[in-house]
Amino acid sequence: MDMVTADVIGDVALITAVSWLFGAVARRIGQPTVVGQIVAGIFLGPSLLGRLPGHWTTRLFTHQTVPYISVISQLAVVIFMFTVGYEIDFRSIRGHGRSASLIAIGALFIPLALGSGIAVAARGEFSAIGEQHAGGRSFVLFIGVATSITALPVLASIVRERGIAGTTVGTVATAAAGLMDVSAWLVLAVALAGTKAAQTRSWLVTVLLFTVFIVVMLVVVRPALKWWIQRQTVLASSQLPVALMLAAGGAWATASLGLHPIFGAFIAGLTMPGRQDAPGGQEAPDADVLRPMEEAGGLLLPLFFAVTGLTANIGALNGGDVALLAIIIACAITGKIGSGYGMARLSGLDARQSAGIAVLVNTRGLTELIALNVGLSAGIIHDRLFTILVLMALVTTMITGPLISVIHPDLSLGQMNSDDPPVKFSRRPGRIFMSSRRGVD
Repeated sequence: MDMVTADVIGDVALITAVSWLFGAVARRIGQPTVVGQIVAGIFLGPSLLGRLPGHWTTRLFTHQTVPYISVISQLAVVIFMFTVGYEIDFRSIRGHGRSASLIAIGALFIPLALGSGIAVAARGEFSAIGEQHAGGRSFVLFIGVATSITALPVLASIVRERGIAGTTVGTVATAAAGLMDVSAWLVLAVALAGTKAAQTRSWLVTVLLFTVFIVVMLVVVRPALKWWIQRQTVLASSQLPVALMLAAGGAWATASLGLHPIFGAFIAGLTMPGRQDAPGGQEAPDADVLRPMEEAGGLLLPLFFAVTGLTANIGALNGGDVALLAIIIACAITGKIGSGYGMARLSGLDARQSAGIAVLVNTRGLTELIALNVGLSAGIIHDRLFTILVLMALVTTMITGPLISVIHPDLSLGQMNSDDPPVKFSRRPGRIFMSSRRGVD
């Protein structure tokens, strides 16, 4: 056991170092850090390192160490999903409610329908790569979700790094992504219900119990926590233990329902109240809660990418797999960008703004990988299709930055249209506050 512990610690050190290096390279070439971390996970797996003489992947990541790394990586994902739910700010929809809502509806359900349609139309192709349940309810819904997810955290990072936070494009895209995040996880929960993870009860019963869980968390637990936190004696202490208990408790609850722990962690994040010390007395995330949760999740997430990379094996794909990958990528990109652009134009935005929003909502990244791992662990998909969908997530995330640069080459000005004043950033954990440069030192 002592040797296994030493090997796990060594693996953690290796994964952290390689992820940091690849993340730095990604930033250097204008890509989000998460792209480098995903590539680092693939590098450490059988796709690259495992193909070198000496079987380095299996030597470094043994059957004894991988389960421990997987558990730590799942804890990282639980913390991450809690922060995603905690940071969603539905107040950002104010003033852009019609645009954000239309884009969220179109850019979620149109690609979801396209993906589901492909799952039905290409049932034979999916069966040929080992998907025994191709055409089933869970499989069809899952492929639809996989092609329609938008990665809110990666999108927000791109918006910040490109200097468009606070502009019409940045605000509408972020708000729409928040609405899509909530909806996509709910659809994914329905897809997961009734699989081997929840085989003791019907999927309708599982969905009903999950709905009851959401109602109890938002209608009962959230007001109770809000009242408790507002007490003067409680305000003097940190709410971090409360947040961690809520995230872990929510994750345990949905895992007990036969769903993945991420669903409970996400709902826990929506449930956790913030502090009412924002401008105008509005509620905002507590920095003392958000900062350490973000840092802990960010520190451990490279382990999740490594576990993903150990499962994905690009070298095992053949010509038919590549053809299926091309079809899925085409569906994912055209479904997202086409529907996002059309709905943005329908809401009254101009062509340039609509194109920028459409490209942004096509970002997938980490959120997609979490969903893919959920499908893999539940038995909805298997290794070859998992690898295909990981590559789809990587490609659709990598093209976001270059497409934004083509559509808006003047982004260094921090403006997407002449009506948006330049913005100056003052960072607080988890939030970006914008103010016009006029009158700002």
